[in-house]
Amino acid sequence: MRKRFAFVLAAAGLLAGSVTAGAHATTRGPAPAPASAKEGTVTAAQLLAKVQGCSQISSGKYRTDDETSANIPVCGANGAVFWKADMDIDCDGQVTSRCNENTDPWFQDDTAFHQSDGKPLVADKLPYVVVPSASSTWDYTKSGIKGGGVVAVIYNNKVEYAVVGDTGPTKIIGEASYATANALGINPDPETGGAESGVTYIVFKNSSVSPIENHDKAVSVGDGLAKQFIQNN
Repeated sequence: MRKRFAFVLAAAGLLAGSVTAGAHATTRGPAPAPASAKEGTVTAAQLLAKVQGCSQISSGKYRTDDETSANIPVCGANGAVFWKADMDIDCDGQVTSRCNENTDPWFQDDTAFHQSDGKPLVADKLPYVVVPSASSTWDYTKSGIKGGGVVAVIYNNKVEYAVVGDTGPTKIIGEASYATANALGINPDPETGGAESGVTYIVFKNSSVSPIENHDKAVSVGDGLAKQFIQNN
């Protein structure tokens, strides 16, 4: 659950000198190789062609960070909702060598939704997306969205399927797990990584993956839902 500010991220990047980098190097380790450049059979271009306009369903708009203006609407479509924003890195959940209080100043050892064994999700292993907590601006549950729901995340002509895995601030949108970013070729470092813009999130209504941690199932279910989305929009 993000409590981050763009200027803090920028400062972290500028101030991450040799001492800080050295302290983190032994803890973080290198990022794992991206899982894929494209998952499923539906292309990024096919999906993006269906989200050119926006039928706004949120009662207001979201910020991408606390100090930016609110200009990101949640849009409705047949069988899905979507938004276009940045990507901040969520490293919350189970403690790992890449996601912990030393690598992430905002680290929290829990996620809104849990694995089948009751434990929090593993951010550097499972591709998941963060949705804004329910508010008067938008209540994701009323749009048929729930934990484990399938999301197509698109960036730089790549498609990555993820699940709804965590919730964030009520006024901010645009965040996904370390694993999601890494698979899309985005720097997954929770302190200095992320993408400033150009990320599209398509969340399929009334979808679910069980168990939530089964990424292969998210890909297979997501590919089928993406095909339906293209046919119905």
